[in-house]
Amino acid sequence: MKKLVILGAGGHGKVVADIAVKNGYEEIVFLDDNKTSCAGFSVVGKIEDAAKIKGDKFVAIGDANLRQKLMEKIKTVTLIHPRATISRRVTIGEGTVVMAGVVINSDTKIGKGCIINTSASVDHDCTLDDFVHVSVGAHLAGNVKVATRTWLGVSASVINNIAICKDCMIGAGAVVVKDINKSGTYVGVPARLLTR
Repeated sequence: MKKLVILGAGGHGKVVADIAVKNGYEEIVFLDDNKTSCAGFSVVGKIEDAAKIKGDKFVAIGDANLRQKLMEKIKTVTLIHPRATISRRVTIGEGTVVMAGVVINSDTKIGKGCIINTSASVDHDCTLDDFVHVSVGAHLAGNVKVATRTWLGVSASVINNIAICKDCMIGAGAVVVKDINKSGTYVGVPARLLTR
């Protein structure tokens, strides 16, 4: 029997569980420090129990730093929704999830532990480093490079030939039209660094 152990019983975990069902997993359980069930499946232990429980593992936690920390301790599977459209010339790293309605075009490289969320698009020749999150409805044009742990918010857009450095947050609806070389939060059209 094909079994998946999902670390994190929040909203992200619910969507991951649905994708797991569509990928033929017959038994799905969760690990979480605070909840007892998720999406009709049982929580059978705490996050720290991951190494003790048999089955494939997936880290369904939105926080990129925590996701990275957990993935450094356990081997994880990659999950792809059957309604995603992915070029034959795309590579996708361990522990990444690609959700329904996603389009990833030719010669793109997706790192490990990434989230390519519902109806997002990543065009040709893009490179997404490890633990990047492309949120619901976000769009990357061709030849975009996104560094580690950067999060592109809901409906954010990035024009072609752009590089974004690590540890950035690109706000919902922001439009990135020039390279981002300084970590931080960027909002607006065009996207600009949010200062306090």
